[in-house]
Amino acid sequence: MRILITGGAGFLGSALANILVTQDHEVLALDDLSAGDPARLSPKVLFHRGSITDRPKLWTLLQGVDCVYHLAARVLVAESTLYPREYNEVNVSGTVALLEAMRDVGIPRLVFTSSGAIYGDQAEQPVAETAHPNPLSPYAVSKLAAEHYVHTIGALWGTTTLALRIFNAYGPGQPLLPSHSPVIPRFLSQALGDGSLVIFGNGQQTRDFVFVSDVVDALVAALTAEGPEHCTVNVGSGVEVSISELCETILDQTSATSNIIYSPVGSGGVSRLRADLDLAGEILGYYPQVTLEDGLARILKEDPRFRR
Repeated sequence: MRILITGGAGFLGSALANILVTQDHEVLALDDLSAGDPARLSPKVLFHRGSITDRPKLWTLLQGVDCVYHLAARVLVAESTLYPREYNEVNVSGTVALLEAMRDVGIPRLVFTSSGAIYGDQAEQPVAETAHPNPLSPYAVSKLAAEHYVHTIGALWGTTTLALRIFNAYGPGQPLLPSHSPVIPRFLSQALGDGSLVIFGNGQQTRDFVFVSDVVDALVAALTAEGPEHCTVNVGSGVEVSISELCETILDQTSATSNIIYSPVGSGGVSRLRADLDLAGEILGYYPQVTLEDGLARILKEDPRFRR
């Protein structure tokens, strides 16, 4: 197939692109490089720099495309509270611009990466796709709004759409940012630098950490998955891990002697989150393979930033 990946030079987009080209697909990657890096991509991937809101650019790239993977987004929860308008512009307006361009060109299939963040606090765990969304950040709101646009416009214009709600993805190459960095690379950097590991809240809040190769397996399966034409599916590990447990596991894996500090300043986020994967198994044949311990070991082995 001929495939376009928006956000194709990002953490997940590049991992997906590099797998798809090994399966003899022709892959085009679009990225504005606000967070992406084309150096991550295989030479076989056709990279194009540009914005998801640039419809003429989209029209050009969509010619002859069989499926679009839409990963382009701003993704930092804490940052979204500071810049909600920018998150709406990229995550919502950018999605609508892509949908319009797909309609104009006649693209039959869209796979959209949504987020487990849209669930917010839920009394019942694990969280199934039927749970009522409770977004607690502008980022989560933007992903939920984009989901509705994807499925509604897809139904109106005859495009098959599949939204994958990705939970806390991690793995080698995940960006380590100066601020609002994802928790796993932040803790690894602090542990390996003999710094203290700072937990916001009491550390009992839980997350579902899913390794990048498992996410890519789900994305690849979505390319040809059969089922409802406009479907939303969870993609996680199905395992609930507290932030305190994550710290202890990282200290064990790195043999670090860092202190763990609990800070009441700043929110610890939702209290619990674990993905129900029954529908993912049914629709995608998805069954995660990588445990948290194995995933952390692979980061320490494969990511040069985290080698002593």
